[in-house]
Amino acid sequence: MDHGIVSDIALCIIAAWLAGVLCQMVRQPLLIAYLIAGFVIGPHGLRFVTDPDSIRTISEIGLALLLFMIGLEMDLKKMLGAGRVITVTALAQISGCVAIGWLFFGLLGPAAGWLEALYLAVALAMSSTVIIIKLLHDKRELETLAGRVTLGILVLQDVFVILFLAIQPNLKDPAPGPLALALGKVLLLVGAAYVASRFVLPPLFRRIARQPELVLVGALSWCFAMSGFAAHLGLSREMGALVAGVMLSTFPYTLDVVAKVTNIRDFFVTLFFVALGMIIPLPTWDYLFWMLVFGVVLVAGRLLTVFPALHLMRQGHRMSLLPAIHLSQLSELSLVLLAIGKASGDVSEKSVSIAAFAFAFLAVTSTYGILKSDPLVRRVSPWLAKLGLPDLPGGSADAGHDGNPRTIFLLGFFETASSLLEEIARDRPALLPRIKVIDFNPDVIAKLRARGIEVVYGDISQRDVLEHAGVHHAESLVCTLPDSVLRGTSNRKLLRQLRELSPQARIIVHAERIADVAAFYEGGASYVMTPRLLEARDLLGVLDAAEQDLDAELRREQQESLGNRREVVP
Repeated sequence: MDHGIVSDIALCIIAAWLAGVLCQMVRQPLLIAYLIAGFVIGPHGLRFVTDPDSIRTISEIGLALLLFMIGLEMDLKKMLGAGRVITVTALAQISGCVAIGWLFFGLLGPAAGWLEALYLAVALAMSSTVIIIKLLHDKRELETLAGRVTLGILVLQDVFVILFLAIQPNLKDPAPGPLALALGKVLLLVGAAYVASRFVLPPLFRRIARQPELVLVGALSWCFAMSGFAAHLGLSREMGALVAGVMLSTFPYTLDVVAKVTNIRDFFVTLFFVALGMIIPLPTWDYLFWMLVFGVVLVAGRLLTVFPALHLMRQGHRMSLLPAIHLSQLSELSLVLLAIGKASGDVSEKSVSIAAFAFAFLAVTSTYGILKSDPLVRRVSPWLAKLGLPDLPGGSADAGHDGNPRTIFLLGFFETASSLLEEIARDRPALLPRIKVIDFNPDVIAKLRARGIEVVYGDISQRDVLEHAGVHHAESLVCTLPDSVLRGTSNRKLLRQLRELSPQARIIVHAERIADVAAFYEGGASYVMTPRLLEARDLLGVLDAAEQDLDAELRREQQESLGNRREVVP
């Protein structure tokens, strides 16, 4: 083994840890720490590591594992449910950003010609899957509608860049043949993965299911086998890993694999970001100027393509702005694409360096943008309304000032609220006309209205929305969302606001910590939900049933009950 590589890895991990501790002390994202660590110890910094390619090769394992886990956690039914929204938005974003970038760089530079401008335009249209997924995962927003739309656009971006790479060698003399060949390779990859996951893997995994370590090794083997097959076809290894994860996502062993791969993935992903930091060159004023220009064009392109497409499909300000904010950075594949163009003689060293600076700059700024996306949306939304771009109907004066004094408000609508509504529909249908929901998820709103449930579109963290919805007339106000899901507020802040707006209402809130229950009651809560206690009682019932050998009957009753439910949020 090359001990130089071992030393380089050790230096990278130590630098990443030290930078991470400093960033945590000043409350900055860890992603920035890893990029800074890579720059400081890399060939353009203190030169502790002079061969970043060795680190980058190892770190690509982390990228493959990350995309494999994304595939494992991907819910294809939900993505297909938002298929039209994703497809239309992705087509608008990719084609629009390529057109904007090609015209801008072709007319104003720094490209030396239209072919180099095309490379820069395609690079500009791509967003960083790794950065976005990591940040949305940390924010617990991957399963939201905005998260699914963002992820769907990223998948279609990857397909586009793969097709572009397939025709890249023939750009000087374009022909339709390479494009058709690339599409055929993608279909072959997906088809082979589907056949294997449908007919070959299930009996193999059933045979080794009693040995969890073999399940893990088998899943990783499948991941790297598909990654290698994709590379053999001339496609992206990362795409092969993503397809492998998607095909394995329906297996009953998924959660166990995800839990065990997480720590391995985090190690390699840290190296991946440190390696990216190493490619950032020393700045010059010319590079910094074009870096800012590149960043402005990219962000403007996202807003001018993503927001109008989603807004025209009646997704509302929030769901139209969030994906645009999420996608406002440069992809790692963009740097790979430009490096390939440089090797072909189509792209200059200057363009590659500018893109590297822009990648680092946008990685930092977009990290803050994603982490602060909710306050950004709340500030921008009123300005959009003034410009003649209305939000979805709801939260207006006619939404409830003269409402029914017996109204039961569900503030925010997610999993628990969905199950509560189903219980009401089954056992207390007379209550349904009194239910009123406030939420900002257009997908949920459409399903609720289809069931005849009154819905107000709005953000429950905003006092104006609550006032206009008529909460001061409410009989009961119920928030089933934990603090980890709430955006822009907390159950404690919401309780204080609701008690001011509706002194007479019954207010029911959620407590994740038992220690918070007393404080909620002191703050005016009528009742505080503690789901962990309900789960504990349910589990005690399961244990009692097991003691009496009735667990099979209990399981059968549960499956029958679940089979007949019509949940809005499954």
